[in-house]
Amino acid sequence: MTLVDIGSGSLSLRVSTHGGSILGLWKQGDGRRVPLLRPAPRVDAGAPEASCFPLVPFGNRVRGNRFVFDRAVFTLSPNTEWDPHYLHGDGWLADWRLGGQTDRSIEMSFEHRGGHTPYEYLASQCFTIDDDSLTIAMTVENRGRQRLPFGLGWHPYFPLTPQTTLEACAEAFWTEVEGWLPGERTSIPADLDFSRAIGLPHRWVNNGFENWNGHARISWPEHGISLRMEADPILRHAILFLSDTTFDPGFKRDYFCFEPMSHLANGHNLPGLGGLTVLAPGESLMGGFRLRVETG
Repeated sequence: MTLVDIGSGSLSLRVSTHGGSILGLWKQGDGRRVPLLRPAPRVDAGAPEASCFPLVPFGNRVRGNRFVFDRAVFTLSPNTEWDPHYLHGDGWLADWRLGGQTDRSIEMSFEHRGGHTPYEYLASQCFTIDDDSLTIAMTVENRGRQRLPFGLGWHPYFPLTPQTTLEACAEAFWTEVEGWLPGERTSIPADLDFSRAIGLPHRWVNNGFENWNGHARISWPEHGISLRMEADPILRHAILFLSDTTFDPGFKRDYFCFEPMSHLANGHNLPGLGGLTVLAPGESLMGGFRLRVETG
């Protein structure tokens, strides 16, 4: 595991090759160091405790760990001890190889062959920081021998304070059913309608938002700081996750996740593959997003 710290202006970033994860993003000023992503509790923290981790070769879960593509049946195997599904891809559990590095940028990659899935691929990430923003980009290349549906995304954890608001406009909403799986497409509930800036509800949330417009704004009025997310057109779906003490007895309502993704959860079993992209051997998929700090 290698840790890398970079910074520019008032922003500083810490990245780990363990899971290709971010361990912290902070803004320094006026004698304060304000976290813009939930800081990892330890330098050797795994992905679930990280500030952000990658989702590749796709995110979330596939119902029954099974899908049919090109008239063939493909199966997946669980990759954690606590979830019966193959969860969030392989990147968050992998050791990435550090590549190019400057004072303001970090590149890393990992190659996956076999294991829990039929996927073989090369994934790479680039983190670039400037005076007021962090840009994260990822590319995944199919290095297998067959066409398969690919996706990508990220799982960032944002600080949740009593006054935090979220603004993110989407077209539709997916309910949740047993097994943390998506249920059906429906209209967006009033307390999750973030077409205008509102606070997050005091309840469990683990739902997909379809056709998100690629723009989100997270505000912390206590700090006079907002973080604007600007995603590439390929990232037009998102998952909002807000835990509770039933799922996590230690949960202190101090974070939430807004996860930009190129596809819907369980897209392998949805019409049109839910936004997944079919890659032939040698083809690549790429996308990214920017987190820009605003003050006042």
